[in-house]
Amino acid sequence: MLGEKRQPWIVMSASIQNPHFLLRRLHSLFGLVPVGAFLVFHLWENSQSRFGAAYYNEQVVGALQGLNYLFLIELFVIALPLLFHAGYGLLIIRDGRAEPGRYGYLRNWLYGLQRLSGLGLILFLLLHVGLTRIAGLFDPAISADLFGYMHQALSQPFVLALYLFGVLLAVFHLANGLATAAIVWGLTSSAESQRRFGWVCAGLGLLLAALGVHGLLGFLMAPTAGVTA
Repeated sequence: MLGEKRQPWIVMSASIQNPHFLLRRLHSLFGLVPVGAFLVFHLWENSQSRFGAAYYNEQVVGALQGLNYLFLIELFVIALPLLFHAGYGLLIIRDGRAEPGRYGYLRNWLYGLQRLSGLGLILFLLLHVGLTRIAGLFDPAISADLFGYMHQALSQPFVLALYLFGVLLAVFHLANGLATAAIVWGLTSSAESQRRFGWVCAGLGLLLAALGVHGLLGFLMAPTAGVTA
């Protein structure tokens, strides 16, 4: 029909009998809680780098390391939901057909960028977790002075550029994923409500991006005196 807007990027059965109906909603839910919530916390956590090495190592890293059942929290609240979200996301990428060159809708372009950002994030997270959390298991000095470790790493222009890109990818993936989740869950059913909420998500993304960049720069500009040897 003339004037009817179709969004060919959405390929989802409305039947609850379709196993992907539940899996897509779990994928969306885990992407927001707890994975998205942890990202917001992690960006805020790293923004505390502006107070310097002693504060960050003692009040931020030390406080987290002192949590009871930290390994179980990391496993069940962060790692497993993240693995499910990433794994099912790869299946969506394999079966998805965004075709932004053929269908020029903004949401279709954002769908394609969401998939690309997801792939980039998987690679970035493997690098980030490997260089920090896993490396810290083999070298206690890293955990004892994470500020100094990040200061030294981010002082290299290539590493700093990589982390800036990774933070921006993560923020975009979360903000755009929040807008998409509202559609998936039927919270924004009209084109107008989707457009308005999209602007809200864009504003949230800008705030989180500023917080993330501020945290990275804090590792470079904050005082390093008092770093644990």
